[in-house]
Amino acid sequence: MRGDGAEAGGAGPGGGCAGDAGGSDADRFAALKRRLAVRLPALMADRTAPRTVVVIPSLSMDQEVLARIEGGHHYEERMLCLLLLLRLPRTRLVYVTSAPVPEAIIDYYLNLLPGIPAGHARRRLTMVSCDDTSPGALSAKLLARPRLLARLKAAIGDTRDAHMSCFAVTDLERRLALALDLPIYGCDPALLGFGTKSGSRRLLRAAGVPVPDGAEDLADMDAVAEALAALRGRSPALARAVVKLNEGFSGEGNAVFRFEGAPAGAALDRWVRARLATLRFEARGMTLEAYAAKFREMGGIVEAFIEGGEKRSPSVQLRVGVDGRLAPVSTHDQLLGGPGGQVFLGCRFPADPDYAPDIQALGLQAGALLAREGVLGRFAIDFVSVREKGRWRHHAIEVNLRKGGTTHPFLMLQFLTDGRYEPETCQFLTPQGRPACYVASDNVESPAYRGLLPDDLIDIAVLNELHYHGGRAEGVVFHLIGALPEHGKLGLMAIGETAARADALFRETVAVLDRETG
Repeated sequence: MRGDGAEAGGAGPGGGCAGDAGGSDADRFAALKRRLAVRLPALMADRTAPRTVVVIPSLSMDQEVLARIEGGHHYEERMLCLLLLLRLPRTRLVYVTSAPVPEAIIDYYLNLLPGIPAGHARRRLTMVSCDDTSPGALSAKLLARPRLLARLKAAIGDTRDAHMSCFAVTDLERRLALALDLPIYGCDPALLGFGTKSGSRRLLRAAGVPVPDGAEDLADMDAVAEALAALRGRSPALARAVVKLNEGFSGEGNAVFRFEGAPAGAALDRWVRARLATLRFEARGMTLEAYAAKFREMGGIVEAFIEGGEKRSPSVQLRVGVDGRLAPVSTHDQLLGGPGGQVFLGCRFPADPDYAPDIQALGLQAGALLAREGVLGRFAIDFVSVREKGRWRHHAIEVNLRKGGTTHPFLMLQFLTDGRYEPETCQFLTPQGRPACYVASDNVESPAYRGLLPDDLIDIAVLNELHYHGGRAEGVVFHLIGALPEHGKLGLMAIGETAARADALFRETVAVLDRETG
C-alpha cells in the first residue's frame, strides 16, 4: 500500500506558520511539523515500523450550520475507515470521539481488515470518548478537559513516531497538537484563507483556472445586493446567482437568488435589495435574519449560477507530500441535492472519463500554487461542468483544505483492496490489474430505518449477500452506522468493477433496506 503510515499520504516540508501572531507557539508548531517531515519517510518505507496515529475527527466548522444537518455529531464516525491502518502489524491507533462508538461498529470495521486477525488489531486500538454529545467541536471539548487530555497523552505514550490525523485543521487542532506534543498531518491553519470561498476565487484566478463571474470579500447583505446588481448588469440574460458564506461547507452555506422580472438600468439595484427576502437557502430552516448575521460574521461571495442542459459537479483530490511534491489522488462526480441542487449527498468514483483528465489537469494548476504557498496533505477542488456543442466547459468553484465527503470512501477502497490510483488514466486498479469503481453517500435515510441496530444492519447485508467480498473486490461497506437507530440515516459505499455494477449494487442495497424495514 502506498503511504500506509499517513493515510496514504505524506506531510509537508518544515517551515514557520506565516501570519501567526503567537511567536513561541508558532515556533513549537513549526518544530512539530519538521519532526514529522524527518520521521515520516522511514515509517512509510517500512510496513512493520512501530507508529501511532491519533485520529481527531473533530467537525471544527460553523456549529450553527452543522446543527442543521441530521445526526451531525455522528459524522465523527466517517474517519473510522482509518481503523484499517491497523493492517500494519505494529501500528497503534488512538481514535477520539465526542460520544462512545458502540463495540458492534468497531467490530464491523476490524472484521474488514485483510490479512490481520480482528483480535490482534483490537489490542492495538484505543478508543477515547468525551461522553459529550452537546453542540461544539470535539477538539474544543478535549481542550476543556485537562484530565481527559492527560489520559489521552498516557494512551499515546512515546510521541516521536506519532502524529495526528484530523478532519479539519483549525486553530483548535493546532492548540491540541501543542498540548499533546504531536505533529499534524494536514494544512497549517495559517493558510486556511486559501480555502474560504473568497480565497478560493482569488487563488483559482491566479492559477489561470476558470471561475464563474462574481465578486468576493463581501462583508454584509448590502454588499451582496450591490454585487448581485453588478453581476446582472454585466450579464443581462443571467437567470440566477449564488450567494455563499465564506466558511460554508457541503453547500449548506449557499443561497440562490433569481433575477426573473428584474428591470434594467438604474432601477436594478433597488429591485435587488427589495428581493433579498426571496433568497432560497440550502440549509434547512435558515432565515434571512440568521443568514445576514452569519454573513456579517464571516463574509462571503456572489457568483453566477452556471446553467446547462447537461451539467455535472466533478471534483479532483490532490496531495502535497513530505517532499513538497504535488500528486493527484482521485477524481469524483459529486451527487448533489437540496432545494437548489447544491448540497453534497454523495459521490461516484471515478469521474466521467470524458472530462476526468481535464479537471485533474486544472486541479494540478491550482494545486501547484497551493504547494508553493506551503499547503500540505490532502485537499480538493470542486467544479461545475457543462457540455456545450459536444465539449465540456469547466468552472472551478472552491478549494477545500480539509477532508471531505470523497475522502473516506476513497481511503476505504485503498485499504480494502491495496490498489492504486493511476493518474494517467484516472482509474483505480486492484493488485490484479482490475478496475474498481464505487458509489458512496452519507445520506441514505428513511424514517422506516429508525430503530435498526448496527447488528440488524450487518445481518441484513450478510443474509442478502451484499457484504463486501475481498476475493471479488466487490460489495457494500457501511459508515455513519451510529446515526441509524435514532435518525434512520447511514452512509453506504457500493464497490464494483464497473460504474454500472457499483450503481446497481447501490440501488439494490437501498431496495433491500426498504424491503426489510417494510
